[in-house]
Amino acid sequence: MAKSQQSQNSQQSERARGRAEAEVVDLVSALIRFDTSNTGEPETTKGERECAEWVAARLEEVGYETEYVESGAPGRGNVFARLRGADPERGALMIHGHLDVVPAEPSDWSVHPFSGAVADGYVWGRGAVDMKDMVGMTLALARQFKAEGTVPPRDLVFAFLADEEAGGTWGSQWLVEHRPDLFEGVTEAVGEVGGFSLSVPRPDGSDARLYLVETAEKGLGWMRLTAKARAGHGSFLHEDNAVTILSEAVARLGRHTFPLVVPDSVAEFLGALSAETGLDFDPSSPDIDGTLEKLGTVSRIIGATLRDTANPTMLAAGYKANVIPQTASAVVDCRVLPGRQAAFEREVDELIGPDVTREWITKLDSYETTFDGHLVDAMNDAILAHDPNGRTVPYMLSAGTDAKALAKLGIRCFGFAPLQLPPDLDFTALFHGVDERVPVDALEFGTRVLEHFLLNS
Repeated sequence: MAKSQQSQNSQQSERARGRAEAEVVDLVSALIRFDTSNTGEPETTKGERECAEWVAARLEEVGYETEYVESGAPGRGNVFARLRGADPERGALMIHGHLDVVPAEPSDWSVHPFSGAVADGYVWGRGAVDMKDMVGMTLALARQFKAEGTVPPRDLVFAFLADEEAGGTWGSQWLVEHRPDLFEGVTEAVGEVGGFSLSVPRPDGSDARLYLVETAEKGLGWMRLTAKARAGHGSFLHEDNAVTILSEAVARLGRHTFPLVVPDSVAEFLGALSAETGLDFDPSSPDIDGTLEKLGTVSRIIGATLRDTANPTMLAAGYKANVIPQTASAVVDCRVLPGRQAAFEREVDELIGPDVTREWITKLDSYETTFDGHLVDAMNDAILAHDPNGRTVPYMLSAGTDAKALAKLGIRCFGFAPLQLPPDLDFTALFHGVDERVPVDALEFGTRVLEHFLLNS
């Protein structure tokens, strides 16, 4: 980008200082007030259309042309807008976020989960960290850029998507398959579950803040196991019982520990931890799990990226107490490391045995990219500009995001939704958890960092 354009962007950023920050909390609160609960069933999922139309209206009132798309099912709303950049020859950068959330039971919460309450320094409600915080920051900056006439270095595509919480069938997956034109020219993308801070102790007693940038995701698969046997009366002797056959297979699978594997992204993260803390995070150590526990609650995510997992989540069998059913079934949540799919399936088959069949209900591939290049440098520069004590490091997400779908188009994807968090906040427990909330100052910090990043991407 020409120096004159860089200077103009810098001046515009200074003049607008606080504009996006000033409205980001209100935007996040308003987004939370839309109950966009995704039950996984189209007939009971609600709120996405209304929320998407509201987002489109907020963009249009500052001058954007938006495209609203319902992805193959009524009410599954998606919104796209593009801000033209200084260099049309460069690939566009997509900033994407999903509007749906997992359901919440109000009686379990301290505040109503769809109140969007702002109290005690936090914005509260379902979606506060997954991921209406990032959606709010993105919307605030998109509005600021357009209102101030900011021209970014490259095209920015803002995408607000449906159905991520159920695998993106009616969101990113459908759009990639049926509307690839919406992603025209996009070469890189940033989305959720990355850019948040992790405070770790240095040997000198000070704390280092690592900002975890997601560069990889485990594969996501929901597998159905089925056992069939002879039905009969519950009072008779039965050596061949579908419930027993299935239960034994599920127990073997649920108790199994898959082999330790260290992908490149995990190795880089553990290396950075060792360098900052002086502790030995050698994955080959017999006590690696115990060492990881010294990281606190984030160890749940990191530990899950060292192995495949297969966790039974649902069981179904029978229709009457005195009838042996012919069929019993279970659902298993499977998360598979990059390059491990074939080996994982062989191991599962050995565990469940020949009398149980399996089928994939949902099967989304793993994803991994390298932690290098101009975009990674821009992330690190943006963090350092607002936190000189910070450092970006790559990590692997044990769950999945819309990046799985975007990667099918050759788009290089990262998780970068920057938040500077209190060291004692159990951030990972807030995802899909009770009393989900995000610090107000973290939202304001994240907006400043994201602005710096987008203007230098």
